[in-house]
Order: sequence, then structure tokens, then C-alpha cells
Amino acid sequence: QVQVVESGGGLVQPGGSLRLSCAASGNLFSLYSMGWYRQAPGKQRELVATLNNRGSTNYADNVKGRFTISRDNAKNTGYLQMNSLKPEDTAVYYCNVRRTIGLVEYDYWGQGTQVTVSS
Repeated sequence: QVQVVESGGGLVQPGGSLRLSCAASGNLFSLYSMGWYRQAPGKQRELVATLNNRGSTNYADNVKGRFTISRDNAKNTGYLQMNSLKPEDTAVYYCNVRRTIGLVEYDYWGQGTQVTVSS
């Protein structure tokens, strides 16, 4: 079992920046893929960005060029740097950590952190 804890959310004005953190328990973080997802009120959860254990990234079109996903394996922590924030980025942001053993994927989620972009 991997415990995942997000932090760093808050209220920010349009055009501002926030950095979210995702701390995972254990010492196998370097083996995991990770991702950030978000869910706005009344909408389905959507992918924001992913970063696998080989360093490959993938971003949703609506955050490309504004958001950057990264990780520090020594700290068992992943990050999402969010710049040029827009009101439509308002959502609860969730961190996903995925462990793949053979053909089986194990997904672990945090409790989410609220990001509100408003003037």
C-alpha cells in the first residue's frame, strides 16, 4: 500500500502561479509512474499531466506550456508547477501514483487539494 498526500493548493489570482506537491510513502517512488488529475464541480475527473519512471511526460492540451510536472525521487515527491493560471483551472487536484508489477497496475490516489483561481 502506498500513501499519497497532496499539498500546495490554495486561492490565486488569474495569471498567478502555484506549485503542488505529491508525497508518496515508502522508498520505491523511483519505480512508479505518477500523474496529476483534476475534477471541477459537476465535471468528470480529467488528466492534467503524467510522468513515468523513465522521465517521459504527457500533458493535457489545455495546460501545455503553462504547467510542468516533475519529480524528486530522492524525496519521494512529485510536483506540478502551474503558471499563468486561469479561472477554468479551478478544481480539486489529485495525485496518482501507479506501480506496475508485470501486467498488473496498482493505482494509489491522494485525497486531493483545492485550487481556486479567482480575482
